[in-house]
Amino acid sequence: MKSDDKGKARRLRRLQERGAERAFEGLGVAPGIGIGQVHVVETGMITVSEYQIAEDKIEAELERFHNAVQKSQRQLRKLSSKAEELHGAAAEELGFLLEAHKQMLTGSRVTRGVESRIREHRVNAEAAVQFVISKVEQDFASLDDPYLSARADDVREVGNRILRNLTQTAYEAFKNLPAGSIVVAEELTPADTALLDPKTIEGFATVLGGKEGHTAIMARSLGLPAVLGIPDLLRFARTGQGIIVDGGAGRVILNPTPATIEDYQRRLEIIERDERQLTRLRKLPSVTRDGQRIGLLANVELPREAEMAMHAGAEGVGLLRTEFLFMNRDDLPDEDEQYQALRQIVETMEGQPVTIRTLDVGGEKLAPSLRDHLGESANPALGLRAIRLSLKRRELLDAQLAAILRAGVHGPVRILLPMISSTSEVKQVREALLQVARRLKRRGLKLPDPLPPLGVMIEVPGAALSADALTQVADFFAIGSNDLTMYTLAIDRGEEQVAYLYNPLHPAVLRLVQFATEAALRARIPVSVCGEIAGDPKFAPLLLGLGIQDLSMAANSLPRVKQRIRNLDYLASARFARQVMDQWDSGRIAMLLDDFNALAT
Repeated sequence: MKSDDKGKARRLRRLQERGAERAFEGLGVAPGIGIGQVHVVETGMITVSEYQIAEDKIEAELERFHNAVQKSQRQLRKLSSKAEELHGAAAEELGFLLEAHKQMLTGSRVTRGVESRIREHRVNAEAAVQFVISKVEQDFASLDDPYLSARADDVREVGNRILRNLTQTAYEAFKNLPAGSIVVAEELTPADTALLDPKTIEGFATVLGGKEGHTAIMARSLGLPAVLGIPDLLRFARTGQGIIVDGGAGRVILNPTPATIEDYQRRLEIIERDERQLTRLRKLPSVTRDGQRIGLLANVELPREAEMAMHAGAEGVGLLRTEFLFMNRDDLPDEDEQYQALRQIVETMEGQPVTIRTLDVGGEKLAPSLRDHLGESANPALGLRAIRLSLKRRELLDAQLAAILRAGVHGPVRILLPMISSTSEVKQVREALLQVARRLKRRGLKLPDPLPPLGVMIEVPGAALSADALTQVADFFAIGSNDLTMYTLAIDRGEEQVAYLYNPLHPAVLRLVQFATEAALRARIPVSVCGEIAGDPKFAPLLLGLGIQDLSMAANSLPRVKQRIRNLDYLASARFARQVMDQWDSGRIAMLLDDFNALAT
């Protein structure tokens, strides 16, 4: 909440209207305190169009419907596991409700009715779902039994879940929200999070979500306090209620009392004072006490973050994620549209280098506009995604490379390739880059000379273990510690049921980081870390000690990491890293890291 907002006092008075204060515990995924009013994401039926399908497309349409039902079932299983964390009557009541929803998705009148309507009337799955749900809902609502008639709400909710999964609809409810809103939802996807405006929204809280998922990363990047994984939240939250989100402590408070609001106001003032003090570091160099300079760069998810990066004192963009160009739309951006967006970011950075990663979609970052290209996958994280998709669909890669080359005329850029696992992939992209450059020259367009450096993400174990070979074809490395940890430990970092196993301090992960870093240093090519550990000050001595000299992070993490680096001794960090790499237990490594940070503060 902005301290100079003229409407803040009025909002606080509204929040202090008495109600039963209720506190919830969850996963604090993005630090900070948000004080505002609840905005529950509506779950009413989505309006869809009806259209006829050809006879030979019926089976494909049925498959679309079945895939949406299966995804809905997976979501309900997740919710059921969260419900088990509750106690007493609340757990029992929520469990019964979710079980009823699951039954509606398993050979019920709903699913049979939709299948029949698709076959007999040859209509699209969305229209069939909406027709059947409306009919069943009316039948329930017409019953004399109050309990049974109330089940119409359950039918509507199940239908809405199927429709959202069919259409991959982003929430439109984020538009035109009043200042001071805090979004409360069952789940927010990365595409949903991209729609949140930090000028209006003070934070968000959800029932589902993991601490290391991409939604959490985007929340940290946007500087929005966020708490995920609160199983019972939607049973009590109502739009317009007062709410406090404490992203650091992982706590959400509904209907806060005046005393609670006053307490959190004081905490917020302390946070804002600390941030003002850190802002003074903006123009100071990022240098250790013994004179080693460390490059501090920004990760940019959305164009508006480029200004945040400059304000925070970033020395460039170490990772520009281009997925924002493909989110929340049904068509693909062409070369000119991508060029204009990239040019704006490059110009905003005023001559500082911008590292642009080519498209990395799949898994939790699926973009609707790419649905036809990606198709269905039993395990999207291991399927057709990132560089694999770009090389298979060269029109996607060529449009991106052309846009990047054109943007490179307006400032220094680098090209970063995601999910690389072999040298042949890099060679194919380099050849594509040369072909695109020749085509642009024939069109009479100006290009950067020389062409931008081509680097690779080290985020799968195969890339780390073949790092020496990759140095022969790549101009720089960027270690993506998030995915590297996920793929090394076989953990879905967005899955809250196994999130506790996600550990970047696992010895296997650290050895892969060390292996890739040493290969880059031997080959004399730059190497950076652009995962979440780069933005956590406590990891700084270990990363520096391993030889990393460039860190890329969310813009709001830059001041604290710079403060930590300026208090570190580089040689002492190197000795500490050697000690860590002799360890085999992640708990012991964490303890050593805490001890070193306590002594070096």
